Parts: sequence; structure tokens; C-alpha cells
Amino acid sequence: MMTSRAEYRLLHRQDNADIRMSHLGLRIGTISSERHESVMMKYEIIDNEIKRLETTFLPPGDEANQFLEERGESPIISGISLASLLRRPKLSYRDIALLEKSSSNLPAAVTEQVEISIKYDGYIKRQQRQQSDLVRMENYAIPDDIDYNALQGLRIEARQKLSDVKPLNLGQAMRISGVSPADAAALMIHMKNSEFGIRNSE
Repeated sequence: MMTSRAEYRLLHRQDNADIRMSHLGLRIGTISSERHESVMMKYEIIDNEIKRLETTFLPPGDEANQFLEERGESPIISGISLASLLRRPKLSYRDIALLEKSSSNLPAAVTEQVEISIKYDGYIKRQQRQQSDLVRMENYAIPDDIDYNALQGLRIEARQKLSDVKPLNLGQAMRISGVSPADAAALMIHMKNSEFGIRNSE
């Protein structure tokens, strides 16, 4: 499957497939324990580097501010963490290394994950919350008299499919072909806020 068509594609990216799938590969015997251990070690290094960037601060100064202005970023007037600088859209991990005048010997696969994790942290955490909410609400019943055509946030295809199938609960609705994660999220929000309340189908 193309990751661009996957549910929660920020979570199910090609670049993090190793950490998501290695434990499954180990369980069914398609990868060795050494390979699994290598993946675990890689992500331990990633986590440690992220923590380092979050707790290492760059003081303001003419040299640093000139560097930032040359890259189209605003200067700093007080100490700022390297992670906060990396969240700026025009700065890369390599820029951060130049700013702190260090020569990183970390592999490119590690620094790529560090940069992605820091830059998209807010979006990733939001999708994790949405995913957790949907999993938690899978068994929540959908009111029999719900009018999908009146719901805001549903695509036309989703409205048609939901109206035809009439799923009993959110879990069934999520598995209907043509109902996207965004549609399921819109339906979940409606159910949370609906005057009908949420009724558990179990």
C-alpha cells in the first residue's frame, strides 16, 4: 500500500516502517533477532539525540543571528533550544549542527528520523490522539435515525456509503470502503457532540 493512502499517514510512514514492523517480523521469523536488536538500538539513539536537542540551548549572538538571517529566519534574542530551532521551517538538522559547531557522526537514517520527529511532533501527536479516540470508540453505537447527509465534514462518497450500509457502530463505519479516517473522525466528533449522546453497542 502507498503510505500516502494509508490511515494516519504521518504515523505510517515509509521511513519508520522498521520500528513499526520489526517486532512482527521477529515474531513470524522473517527477520533475525540481531536485525531486531539493531532497529531497537537505532531508535534508542534517535530518542537520545532528540532529548539532547531539547535540552541543549544556543545563546544569542551576532554570529548565530547572522547565520539565521542568511537562511531567512528571524534572529534570537534569548537562549533557545536546538530542538526549537529545528522546528523552524527553513532550518535542517545540518543547519543545527553548523550552529552548534559540531560534526555529527550519527548515520543519515538517524538524523533524518530526528528531524522528522521534531519538526512534525505536534502533527504526529494529534494523529496519535485521533487514532486512540477512534480505537476507544469503535464499539460505540450510531443512532438509528442519524442523517449522514446533514453531517458537516463528511465527503459525498462517505455520506452515500454510510447511508446505504447503515453501520451499527463506529467500528463498522470505519471499515466501509469509501469512508476515510477523516470521515470517521468527523462522525466521531458528531457523536460526541450529538444530542443523542453516545450509546455503547456492547
